[in-house]
Amino acid sequence: QVQLVESGGGLVQPGGSLRLSCAASGVIFSINDMGWYRQPPGKQRELVATITRGFVTNYADSVKGRFTISRDNAKNTVYLQMNSLKPEDRAVYYCNADIWGRGTGYRTYWGQGTQVTVSS
Repeated sequence: QVQLVESGGGLVQPGGSLRLSCAASGVIFSINDMGWYRQPPGKQRELVATITRGFVTNYADSVKGRFTISRDNAKNTVYLQMNSLKPEDRAVYYCNADIWGRGTGYRTYWGQGTQVTVSS
């Protein structure tokens, strides 16, 4: 069974940095797009950044220049380096990925979410 497991969230002061990781496990034949989304308190889930298998990236305007998405295809892992964090970046961060697993074809999977809190 394919799973996405996130790590790296926590509490950080404004201006600080965090690095999120999300590793896919299970029987995986291929992974296409991977991405990060977030859900601020009381708001809907929103796109943060995506990255294709060929490393083409896309960012929400609110994080451009501060966040960097990357991936390691050999490790089936996607990362989100978050710098210059602001209080409004506070949210539960979710990774997702389009994964070709055994017997499924490509399906979209979501991680369980990791909390990021930016506060002094």
